[in-house]
Amino acid sequence: MNTNKLLGVGEVAQRSGVAVSTLHFYESKGLIQSSRNTGNQRRYHRSVLRRIAIIRIAQRAGISLAMIKEHLDTLPQSKITAEEWRVLSFEWHVMLNDRINNLLQLRDQMEGCIGCGCLSLEECPLRNPDDVVAEQGPGAQLLKDVSI
Repeated sequence: MNTNKLLGVGEVAQRSGVAVSTLHFYESKGLIQSSRNTGNQRRYHRSVLRRIAIIRIAQRAGISLAMIKEHLDTLPQSKITAEEWRVLSFEWHVMLNDRINNLLQLRDQMEGCIGCGCLSLEECPLRNPDDVVAEQGPGAQLLKDVSI
């Protein structure tokens, strides 16, 4: 790395708006990388600021750190090309549209679910679409992996 492009941990924290401890946490999770100078102090390439911005925005959208890491692992730690950002953006666009559609469905159907008071979930479009849980047998069933 070119030393004139390296930033100390305090400067990265100030410029990115996250605490130093958050930077250390992100680094421990493999979301960002640093190098060490001769005094064993962390040094970050300026491109880390863009990665941190993406991490923070994705977290606010409810994307898990594991998923963020999975996507960021496809990109280099140094400067990222416009094509690389385009590919990542497209992948996230699809994922976010799916999440938005699920949230809209939940929002639009939740009121009916709260007001119905049913104890059987035979016709519930939120928790048991097409009565798929009936295949598991009678009585209360654990509703894992039933998609909205």
